[in-house]
Amino acid sequence: MRPLIGVTTSELRPSGLSTLRRQGEPDHPEMALGMTYLQAVERAGAVPVVLPPCVSDLESLIARLDGVCLSGGPDLDPEAYGARDRHAELGPTEPSLDAFELALARAAMERGMPLLGICRGAQALNVACGGTLHQHLPGHRQSEPGCQATHEVEVLPHTRLAGLIGPGTVAVNSFHHQAVDRVGRGLRVAARAADGTVEAIEGAGFAIGVQWHAETLADGRLFEALVGASAPALRVAA
Repeated sequence: MRPLIGVTTSELRPSGLSTLRRQGEPDHPEMALGMTYLQAVERAGAVPVVLPPCVSDLESLIARLDGVCLSGGPDLDPEAYGARDRHAELGPTEPSLDAFELALARAAMERGMPLLGICRGAQALNVACGGTLHQHLPGHRQSEPGCQATHEVEVLPHTRLAGLIGPGTVAVNSFHHQAVDRVGRGLRVAARAADGTVEAIEGAGFAIGVQWHAETLADGRLFEALVGASAPALRVAA
């Protein structure tokens, strides 16, 4: 059996934004998640399962998973990391989604479950560990397609990330305007952009967060590593 990787749905959208004709169905929130995350997990050899942000029994959920991918999505609410002021460029936030994802990240880390955070997911990992964020960081959102790398990051030597994709300069894509400020407890910086922006963090075991959208790039090593790290947990459980 292949590992089961839970992928968070970090965005809710009004049903009126759907392109499908509603046939009189009343408006309600709908989960939104790019298929690229699920496809990347499946290509790497695991079975993806979408995690709805309405699960109250996280222990029962975590017990059925072998790994977690925290997906991208909207800005985290500053209240989640104790910020009193809200930047004028802060986008829409969903505090209830934040609460679910942060609790999930903490539960996964407490169990030593492999975790990969993508963009917002990296920020959520940092906040879950007590870190803070820059609410607005201009110059890190590209207009080119997601499959195209547009800037470089420096992967720091002697990090787990360097062991996976190599130390030194790596070309990545960029679709964020928030980033790690104070690094959370038990985490360390694993990559930076040329302007000093934290581009990747990592913690004990397999807990990695990257600012770039690895799911849309051809290099699948991060997802392969997530799946590889999740497989032993499945064998032990069996």
